[in-house]
Amino acid sequence: MSKANEFIEALRRIEERGDVEPMARLFAPNAELSNPAMSRPLHGQDGARDFWRSYRHTFGEVQSEFRCVVGSDRASVLEWKSRGTLSSGAVFSYDGVSVIEHPAGLITRFKAYFDPRALGLQLEHAA
Repeated sequence: MSKANEFIEALRRIEERGDVEPMARLFAPNAELSNPAMSRPLHGQDGARDFWRSYRHTFGEVQSEFRCVVGSDRASVLEWKSRGTLSSGAVFSYDGVSVIEHPAGLITRFKAYFDPRALGLQLEHAA
């Protein structure tokens, strides 16, 4: 199974059950995780747990669809669209791209790119 497929399967476990452990195990001890909404990156498997718990708790329900997945033995790029409901029940959707570096098998760098303003407006309107 490719690293991109492992990542997608782990994300499905987070989205469906809130289980972050399969995802955390994909990250190296020195991994860096970030996105445009964060003021500073998180690090390591504990950082991965915090990142993905925060992601899941932002939404009532969430499901990501992947339109384009490109990978090599060193990195993967995933284009996605996430949809669902916020904890208030309001509907949301946003899209972006994630870059995953995994040169030695474990993920050493995860960076998600999306428009935080577009997602923030949806979160604000639901509040």
